[in-house]
Parts: sequence; C-alpha cells; structure tokens
Amino acid sequence: MNDLVATLGLEAIKPLADALLLPPLPLVVLAIVGAWLLGRRRVLGWTLIVLASAGLWLSATGAAGRALRASVHPVPPALAAEAVEALAREAAEARRARRAPAAAIVVVGGGLRELAPEYGMSSLSSTSIERLRYGLWLARETGLPVVYTGGVGHADRALLGPVASEAEIATRIAEREFRLPLRWAEGRSRDTAENGLLTVPLLAADGIRKVILVTHDYHQRRAMRAFERGALHAGVPLEIVPAPVGLAPPGPWQAVDFLPSASGLFDTRRVLHEFVGWWAGA
Repeated sequence: MNDLVATLGLEAIKPLADALLLPPLPLVVLAIVGAWLLGRRRVLGWTLIVLASAGLWLSATGAAGRALRASVHPVPPALAAEAVEALAREAAEARRARRAPAAAIVVVGGGLRELAPEYGMSSLSSTSIERLRYGLWLARETGLPVVYTGGVGHADRALLGPVASEAEIATRIAEREFRLPLRWAEGRSRDTAENGLLTVPLLAADGIRKVILVTHDYHQRRAMRAFERGALHAGVPLEIVPAPVGLAPPGPWQAVDFLPSASGLFDTRRVLHEFVGWWAGA
C-alpha cells in the first residue's frame, strides 16, 4: 500500500488519513449520525450515540493504549543491562584490534519543530529528543558510533514547506548539547520505510553488520521491518537489536487507567497509527 501511494505521488494524504481514521473524529461522526437518526429510527440512533460515547471514553484512557500494546501491536522489552555490557565488550575488542566496530546505534527520527522560540531556531520534537538522548546514552555506555535517520516527514513537508531535516537538527543538538558528535546523518527519508532503505546502505559501506535500533516501544515493530527490508534491498546481512524507549513501567491495573485524559487519547492514537502504518507497509 505504501509503495502504491508513493508511486501515485499521494504521500501528502498521509497526514489527512491519520486525522480521518484515528479517534476522535470517526467516533464524533458516529455520534452525529446517531443524532441525525433519532427522529427516524430512534433505537438505532441511540445505539450509535451510546457506542460513540463509549468509544470516545475508552479511546481516551490509558487502559486502551496499554491493552492495544499487549494484543494488537505488542512491543519488545527494554534492552537489558547485560546486553549493553556485551555491546561495550564488542566495541572494546574492536578498538584493541585496531579495527572499526561492526555495530552501530541507529536513532530513528520522530518529528521536528520548525521553530522553537525558546531557542530561536529549529529543534526536534519531544519524541525525537527522547530517542536521541537514549541513543547517545547508549553510545557513551558502549563506545559505538551513532547514526540519526530522519528527513522531513510527509506531515511536516505538507504543513511547513522547505525546512532543515531532522538529521541536520540532530547533528547540531548532539554536538552542542550532548558533546557527542554523530558518525552519520541520513536526512533524506520521509517515513519509516525510507529510514530503512536509505540508512542500511550508508552503514553497509562502512562495514556495519549489526544495528542497535533506537525508537519508541510502539514504533519498534515497524522500524525493525523497515530495516529488514532495507538489508534485503541492499543485499547485506544485518542483525537488528531492538532498543525501545518510552516503555510503560510494569504494574497492576489502577482505577485511574480507566479515566479519560489527554495523554490517554494521545497514547491510543499513536498505537493505532502504528497499526495502520504496519498494515499499509509504511
């Protein structure tokens, strides 16, 4: 599906599809249809209104996002301390042998801000900053090089026009704020599928055969598929180690999980967004 959209030059409809397919808009439309039917088919009208109201309530709860993660779109566990230590040993052995490491940390972009007034310049979105921070932390812990992959997404391109790529912004932030320069920066990709297709050849040219893939928990599954496809397209063997960020802490259900909130709706939307993206092959 994603390839068909790209072939037809319809990438700009992706942000619109998000708005039309994800809550709350479909549920609001359902409630409006129910209200319109009250004068003609009262029982059906009330049924639609009740269903829409229940859907709006549930989609805005933390419980909905948590349930979707566990069933519809499962996420991998956090990278264990033992795995981080093993990566550090691999990097140390490569340095002792005076050869470049065969592994790299890949940070997948998650959006940008054209202008952050507090800084007076462009910046990364909070999602991207969280991924970059974890990727650079892993770099300090392991000694592995880092690549940031992210251009200007379809939504940003449609709304903002020509702006600096995420990779360019991430390069600046990594150097100035974290004092840890990126080894590579891939700034042409517009979505997750292109992240994999454009980043794998860049790394393969430097002998990288293992990537530690840093992105949010709900995005890991789709990102891993993109890099598997990228490796297949480039004709290179590639080991992919998931390194998710933003994982919810384990624990029992609480009453507050079933109360609606802005964060609950956001969580549900982004998990459903990933499910739609997975189905569409994006």
